[in-house]
Formats: sequence, C-alpha cells, structure tokens
Amino acid sequence: MGRLFGTDGVRGLANQELTPELALELGRAAAKQIRKDAPKGRKLRAIVARDTRMSGDFLDHAISAGLASEGVDVNRIGVVTTPCVAYLTAKTDVDLGVMISASHNPMPDNGIKFFARGGYKLPDAIEDQIEQLLGDETDRPIGESVGEINAERESAEKLYIKHLVRAAGDLSGLRVAVDCANGAASRLGPEALQEAGVDTVVINASPDGRNINDNCGSTHMESLMAFVKENHLDAGVAFDGDADRCLAVDNQGNLVDGDFVMAICALDMKSRGKLAKNTVVGTIMTNMGFIRFCEENGMNFVATKVGDRYVLEEMLLEEYSFGGERVGGM
Repeated sequence: MGRLFGTDGVRGLANQELTPELALELGRAAAKQIRKDAPKGRKLRAIVARDTRMSGDFLDHAISAGLASEGVDVNRIGVVTTPCVAYLTAKTDVDLGVMISASHNPMPDNGIKFFARGGYKLPDAIEDQIEQLLGDETDRPIGESVGEINAERESAEKLYIKHLVRAAGDLSGLRVAVDCANGAASRLGPEALQEAGVDTVVINASPDGRNINDNCGSTHMESLMAFVKENHLDAGVAFDGDADRCLAVDNQGNLVDGDFVMAICALDMKSRGKLAKNTVVGTIMTNMGFIRFCEENGMNFVATKVGDRYVLEEMLLEEYSFGGERVGGM
C-alpha cells in the first residue's frame, strides 16, 4: 500500500476510497499524534470545516467523532474556505484545524487536510506518524475525558472576514464580478468584498452539494471573462471549490494569471512600504519572466522547492506577513 497522505492531505473518491470509517480513524490518529506534544492535563481543541460537496457532511461528522472519542473538543464551523481554517487555527488557540475538501477536483472526490497549531500544514513526517497510528486501540479516554462537539460558525466566519477587510483596505468604487465555483466561498467571498466597499456582482454562488466546480470557478474561466466584458465591470475574480486559489480577469475580459496577480500585489505593497524584506516568494515553477520583473523593479525573489516548503511556509507566516497579520486568501 502506498502512502495515504498526498501532497495536499488525503484525497480520494468519497465513500469508496475516502470512507467515513477512514475519516473516523484519521480523526482518532490525529488526536493521538497532537496529544504527544501537548501539555499534560490540557484539553485539546480542534476546528472542523468543509466545502459544499454532499459527502462533506458525513465526513465532517465522522472525523469530528474520531477526534472527540480521543478527548479533543471539536467546533464544527461548517462551510468555510481552506484559508479561513488556516487563519482560525492560528488565531483562536486551537491545536488542530481540519478542512474537508478536494479543492478543484470534481464533486465525487473529497479530501481531508490538517493544519497544526499556528495555522501551518503538517510536515510529511507528522503525516507519516498519523498514518502509523491508524487503528491504534490504546489509551481510549472515558467519562469526562472524552471530547465535546459543538457547532459555531458565525463568530468564526466574522473573525476571518474582519481580517480580510483589514488586509484589503478600502476598495470603494470598484465594480467586480466574483465567481464562487458553487463552493466554500459562495457566502464568505462576496460578503468580504462587499464589506471592503466593492460593488460586487456574484455568479455561481448557489451550491446544492452537486455543482461545485461544475463548469465554473477558476478551472473554467470562460464565463467570467465574458461576463466582465459584457457588463463593463472593473475586474473579475474566480475561486476554486475551497477558495485556496483564484484567477482574475481584467476590465477587458482578459485572463490575469497567478504571476500577474503576484506582480500586482508586490508592486502595490512595495509602493506602500508593506513588502516585508522587499521580497516575493514563489516556487521553482515560477515563470522566468516574473523573476526578471522582480529584478527590474528592485525586489528580491525566493523560490521554493518541494523539500523546503514547510520551512518556507513558516518563514512566510512569521517573517513575511502583511502588517503583522497572517496573509490568507478567501
């Protein structure tokens, strides 16, 4: 059997490869793992969220049950985005964040992604240790030592929207279309933009459990490109199912890809003295043209590779943060 965890958590065909039984055992194993480094006697806490896939509901209940059965108090915050989970894991004093999503994959797939205390993705070594703990039957808590499960979404979502608006600043006067991919950003994304002052036109924000990423969102940009141009809007932005990535459209309906988005943000932050260490971080796959752009505009560029991605993520969150705040997408 190959490694259970892939490059972005555990993914597979929901209810066939990624079953509720596996989700429950992953919850138990993750709880056992984080308990190893936790102070003795302190009750552990986790948040669990999901995107809009039908299968997310039973996987949410299953992994929450697994965590609680191993003594972890669980707050099920419902449908929010992956960056929201990372942010809340860092800011609300929890030991583990769980996002149930297969991101841009088709609706029948689903996945489980863990975030460690502080909002970081789990290193490969910790994921391997969780996998080794699957099925372990030692030291089950009883009585008051088991975890409690509750559901509180509103306050968590509002905290994250406040962070996004603070990071974005006043965007009044812009007319922007947002394609929510019928996914996790369907409510949160438009609300954050509207609170930042954007005149927001929303499309593909009617999730029914089946239509996530279905000919919409960042994997299908054609409709947004046409919509922005036909309605004479200033811009458009499209998310994928869990809103951990986006693509943009300019006022002529032209695609603005990730390198262009980074370039725009970098120049803006540099002009306002907000580009920490005057550095932009990309990957080894970043376009050479973008690297030259940084050089020509007096900015440093740092490229990641697979082996150092966790170290660099920590550096980004701690040293390259925006105004002292952790930077998140939608």
